[in-house]
Amino acid sequence: MNLGALKSNNFRAYVFGSAFGLMAIWMQRITVGWLAWEMTESATLVGAVAFFLFAPSIVLSPLFGVWVDRMNVKRAVLAVQILNAGLSAALWATVASGTVSPYLLVLFSLLFGVVMAANHPVRMSLTPRLVRREYVGSVVTIVAINFNIARMIGPAVGGVLIALIGVAHTLLVQWLLFLPYIFVLTRLSLRPRRDTGSAQEPFFQALAAGLRYVWRTISVREAMFVAGILALVARGALEVLPPLADGVFNKGASGLGILMSVTGVGAILGGFSQALLPPQEPGRLPLSTRLAIVLGLALVVCLGFAPTWESALVVAAAMSFVTTVTAISTQTAIQLDLEDDMRGRVMSLWAVIAAGGSALGAGMMGVLADAIGLQSALIITGASSTTLVGGYLMFMHIRRIAQ
Repeated sequence: MNLGALKSNNFRAYVFGSAFGLMAIWMQRITVGWLAWEMTESATLVGAVAFFLFAPSIVLSPLFGVWVDRMNVKRAVLAVQILNAGLSAALWATVASGTVSPYLLVLFSLLFGVVMAANHPVRMSLTPRLVRREYVGSVVTIVAINFNIARMIGPAVGGVLIALIGVAHTLLVQWLLFLPYIFVLTRLSLRPRRDTGSAQEPFFQALAAGLRYVWRTISVREAMFVAGILALVARGALEVLPPLADGVFNKGASGLGILMSVTGVGAILGGFSQALLPPQEPGRLPLSTRLAIVLGLALVVCLGFAPTWESALVVAAAMSFVTTVTAISTQTAIQLDLEDDMRGRVMSLWAVIAAGGSALGAGMMGVLADAIGLQSALIITGASSTTLVGGYLMFMHIRRIAQ
C-alpha cells in the first residue's frame, strides 16, 4: 500500500491533530447548511451559502499562494487555523444570542471562504515538508483518506447533535474541536525548504511564474481541467444536499447527516482504492483518471433519477468515490515534481479550479433547483456535461492515436 509517509512520527502527529480540525469543518458545513435551509427552506440560499464559502478561493488563493511561498509555512498554518477558530466562536455566539439572519449567515460563509482560500495553499505546502520527498505521493493519499474519514463522521455527528442539543450547542462543540489541532501544529517540525529563487521575484512576477508552469506542463494542465469540470458539476451537486435530503425525500437534519456521511464512506473507499495502487508515475495522469470524470458526471444524472432514498444514498456515495479518486490522482500528478518554493502558487491554482468549480456549481444548482426542481436540474446539468466532456476526451484520444 502507498502509505509510506506514516513512517514519519512528525506526519503521524499531523494526521492525528488534523482529524480534530477536519471534524470541526465538516460539522460546521452541515450545521450552516441546515441553518440556511431551516430559516428559509430555499435551495437558492443553501446554494448561496455554499457559493460564498468557495468563491473567495477563485480570486484569493493564487495571491495567498505567492505569500505562502515567501514565508514560514508553519506560522502561516497556525495563523489560518487560529482565524478559523475565532470565526467559529463568533458564529456560535451569533446563533446562541438569536441574532443570526440569512444575511449574516452569508457573511459568515464569505469570511470562512476567505480563510479557506488561504488554507488550501498553506496546507498543501505544509504536508509534503513533513516527510522526505520520496513520500510526497503517499502524503497526498493519506491526507485525502483522513479528510474523508472526517467527511463521513463529521456530518453524522453534526446531524445527531443538531437533533439532540440544537444548532447553537453543535457550533460550540465544533469550535472546541479546533483547539487540539492548533496545539499539534505548534509541535511540528518541517524539513528545510528547497528554494529555486523564483519565489523571491516581485509579487506579480512570481504569480505569473506559477501560471506559466501550469500552462507549459501538460500533465498539470490536464489535471487542472479534469478537476475543474468534475468540481463544477459533481462537487457542485454534492454541495446542495439539504434540498435533496429534506425537500425531495423529507428526511430532515438527521437525513442530511446520513446523506453527507455516505458521501464520506464513498470518499474513504476512493482514498483506500488509491492507496492500494502502485505509486503514481511523475509527469502523467492515468487514463483511468481521465475516464473517471465521465463516470462522475453520468452519476449526477443517476442522482436526479433516483426514485428512492436508498438509491439516492448509493448514487451519492458513488459520486463521492469517483470525485475522491480523481482529486487524489490530480493532486499527486501536480505535486510529485514540484519544487518546495513553487508549491504554494501551483497548488493555489488547483484550489481555484477545485473550490471555484464547487462554488459556481453550487450556486448554479441552487438557482436551477428553485426554478425547475432539484431532480430536473441534476438530470439536465449531468447529461449535458457528460456529453460535452465525453466527446472532448474521445476527440483527444483519437487525436493522440493519429499522431
